[in-house]
Amino acid sequence: MPSPEEIDDLLNSTEDDSLNDKYRPHYHFTPPSRWMNDPNGMVFFQGEYHLFYQHHPYGSEWGPMHWGHAVSRDLVVWEHLPVALEPDGNGMIFSGSAVADSRDTSGLFGGDPGLVAIFTHADTYPASGTDAEPEAEERPRQRQSVGFSADRGRTWTMYEGNPVLAEPELTDFRDPKVIWYEPGGHWVMVIAAGDHVRFYTSPNLLAWTFASEFGRTEGSHEGVWECPDLVWLPVVDEDGEDIEDAEDVENADDGERAEEGEGAEREGSWVLIVSIGDGLPEGSKTQYFLGSFDGTAFVSSSAEQLWLDEGRDNYAGVTWSDIPQEDGRTILIGWMSNWRYANVTPTGAWRGAMTIPRVLTLRSTADGLRLCQRPVEELKALRGTGERRQEIAVPGESRHELGFGGCAYEIEAVFEPSGAAEFGFALRRSADDAQETLVGYATAEAELFIDRTRAGESGFSEAFAARHGVRLRPEPDGTIRLRALVDRCSVEVFAGGGVAALTDLIYPDPGSVGLALYAKGGEARVRELSFWPLETRQTD
Repeated sequence: MPSPEEIDDLLNSTEDDSLNDKYRPHYHFTPPSRWMNDPNGMVFFQGEYHLFYQHHPYGSEWGPMHWGHAVSRDLVVWEHLPVALEPDGNGMIFSGSAVADSRDTSGLFGGDPGLVAIFTHADTYPASGTDAEPEAEERPRQRQSVGFSADRGRTWTMYEGNPVLAEPELTDFRDPKVIWYEPGGHWVMVIAAGDHVRFYTSPNLLAWTFASEFGRTEGSHEGVWECPDLVWLPVVDEDGEDIEDAEDVENADDGERAEEGEGAEREGSWVLIVSIGDGLPEGSKTQYFLGSFDGTAFVSSSAEQLWLDEGRDNYAGVTWSDIPQEDGRTILIGWMSNWRYANVTPTGAWRGAMTIPRVLTLRSTADGLRLCQRPVEELKALRGTGERRQEIAVPGESRHELGFGGCAYEIEAVFEPSGAAEFGFALRRSADDAQETLVGYATAEAELFIDRTRAGESGFSEAFAARHGVRLRPEPDGTIRLRALVDRCSVEVFAGGGVAALTDLIYPDPGSVGLALYAKGGEARVRELSFWPLETRQTD
């Protein structure tokens, strides 16, 4: 294994893979080089957003895991820092979370505030073979450990009592997410345990007591459960404003208004987010549950399967801890890939990107209470000089070229279906019409979809070129409102005020920069359209 100095050199080296290579995003977070997957340890502390991530600093495929590290003051421009946590005698550094121990409950900071990371140490049980079967397969071992920093996350120390939590009967036991539960005055850990999650409590982040479990009979079990998160979210209206004291909100009688702290006098619900490994037909995907939480146990009120994102490339998403109460947002970021093909995407010496940061809320819909995602407002700082169009007729079986486009932009449009069977955007188009990605709406099926079957390079995986979508009801006035954020290798689509979300990687040629409206089976109309190029603000 390389020395810490060699790892840092590799982390900061890009070799021939410069920041201007053809797939490196303009405004999405990527590692300087080598492999990246799950976001880890996101915490806001003393004016900085910390983003840690699963990192293999000397290979572009998954390997011995470290925690890479970056910080930002605006969620847009990131400063890369040296590797924060690296493998030691207890194993590799798998996913986990970080919190600001403002009260020094851990006793690690001499009464001052500091940062505490709670993560999974991963190795194998010793002497797992026998004399009769010396070649027996080693059994993985996953235990929870603590690291801490007293200097704003710049250097980290492993707790001498690691590991702090082990369950030997569980092979899959990882990805702890820790929150402070104000009504009980204690810490809560939710952790993936194979086909369910478990909850533990602690007064000090170091000694943990089992409290409950959830999920053995709920949700999807087509893959191992991973990267859980537990958050309380407010219900908002179509303008994103809080709904207070609403009597008709689902679960309003279950104590879903948060008590004594965050969320006081705001209608809302607890939300449990759980990712599922590569076992679904789509590969990796993230589910969520609505319900109640009393500080020790979660009870679901979800009557059906709910998914965070119906695209193929938003996985392992978790939220930032300790965002100031005056800000009030819950912000999530996900790994923009899929275990079905993550190790073979055509990105050279770097591999892996994050989604844009998204604000999570809840919205009451005709189908019940649903998770709502919206890009953070800070991204608007990237907007260049925009274009605005109104009252555009889009004839059927045609492409209406807009005369602007590019490889990094944001576009919003309000469509009137009129008589069209299908309509939407055709983006990242090539001049010869050989490449394009469709962001469309199928009227009869009431389906919002991304079609990347002609999006560009896809030969690296049979699972990549596909069309997939999500059910989307029209707005009360019959319109469909679409918002898409496009980057060099991705498209993220939001509709229904953020209730519908699709995130996909794409790999078009650099010259495929055309942008058009399209319709099939009749004419569609666009009431209004707004377009902004998103200017590059590279990470430091």
